[in-house]
Amino acid sequence: MANNKVLLSELCDTIKGKIGIQKATPGKYPMVVTAEERLSHNDFHFDSKAVIVPLVSSTGHGHASIKRIHYQEGKFALGSILAAITVKDEEVLDPYFLYIYLSYFKDQLLVPLMKGSANVSLNIKKIGTVEIVLPSIIRQREIIELEKNDQNVKKFELEIKSQKSLLSQLKQSILQEAIQGKLTAEWRADREAAGIEIEPASELLKRIKAEKARLIEEKKIKKEKPLALITEEEKPFELPEGWDWCRLAEFADIKRGISPKYSENGVSKMINQKCVRWFDLEVFHCKSIDKDWFESLDENRKIKFQDLLVNSTGDGTIGRSAIVDKSAEGFAFDSHVLKVRPYLGISSFYMAMCINSKYGQSLIEDLKGAKSTKQTELGSSNLSSFSIPVPSLEEQKAIVEKVEALMAKCTALETEINQSEAYAQQLMQAVLKEAFEG
Repeated sequence: MANNKVLLSELCDTIKGKIGIQKATPGKYPMVVTAEERLSHNDFHFDSKAVIVPLVSSTGHGHASIKRIHYQEGKFALGSILAAITVKDEEVLDPYFLYIYLSYFKDQLLVPLMKGSANVSLNIKKIGTVEIVLPSIIRQREIIELEKNDQNVKKFELEIKSQKSLLSQLKQSILQEAIQGKLTAEWRADREAAGIEIEPASELLKRIKAEKARLIEEKKIKKEKPLALITEEEKPFELPEGWDWCRLAEFADIKRGISPKYSENGVSKMINQKCVRWFDLEVFHCKSIDKDWFESLDENRKIKFQDLLVNSTGDGTIGRSAIVDKSAEGFAFDSHVLKVRPYLGISSFYMAMCINSKYGQSLIEDLKGAKSTKQTELGSSNLSSFSIPVPSLEEQKAIVEKVEALMAKCTALETEINQSEAYAQQLMQAVLKEAFEG
């Protein structure tokens, strides 16, 4: 039987998701979101086999892209920025075949349909206009088995998955060794051998204390309640000689953002939690806000170069921190983001290393505010009590240089892995194309 080409609307129904991701109440039903991992909800919206397509671009402002398509069976909930494609007659079109087809050809079939200058999105009606190849149901199921069992592609996929896991572990190992002083052990030894004295962190903290007292007297910052002393139980590892433990608020000013006044025709200068990645800001995720409202903001409500931003809410994003670069200087930040501004030249990158490390993320889990039925909160007072190992400013600089060099090598490895992943996708596309035409 020759392959036919048909419109999706002839064979499928497309239904928009039912609930905003932040409004979901954790429960027993899987909830499909744009991320690879499922969340959960206490109610289900579908009870079927479905192909799930995101309705918003995965790379944000002005650029159309779809990172992944999902397949889900049974009872499940669905986020409102996705759509479920359900098949009318599974003896004509197998839902899993449709998932394979759209997954491997999404860039040719779905991405060109995404529109919008700021918020690039996919209209549900447009999905129905997609034309797909429709082999016989027997051939569809042969292709499903081919996709599941093709050894060359599976070998690539397993290797790529292993490489990504190892690279992630390597990055965490680098951060952990950095904040424990292991990466700069040779640096300290060289200075000791040369008779160069390294200032202890205690002296740096004294200067910061004096600087804060001056700022309080000048009414530039408010006097804070005394922070609790760090207990021995809060010190998970030994520090090198001259280092010290202290609370984040001892050497940085921490402020929460405010709820913005949005405007479609405003200025795109509002940092939100989607902008805050691991170490870097992605400003193309910024939302548009009213220009007059933005210009009326106090300067302290805007961010400066080298500020550190930390997400305070959101499953999968809470605790993620990034450093402000020149492209975002002067932007505002919303109430889901905390601004951390260090005193006296404390390195923002070093603070980000501490927070983004395995140690830091584990500590943030403990510091989160009490869970409500809707979301977990990392308040400014919680983050203020974050305990950080502190070296001298000179050693912080040495640590940053070492980590940046190692992370550059990791980035090069990541590029190679992504190229391999793209090759695996191309290989599978070629296999499927041959199958469709066979």
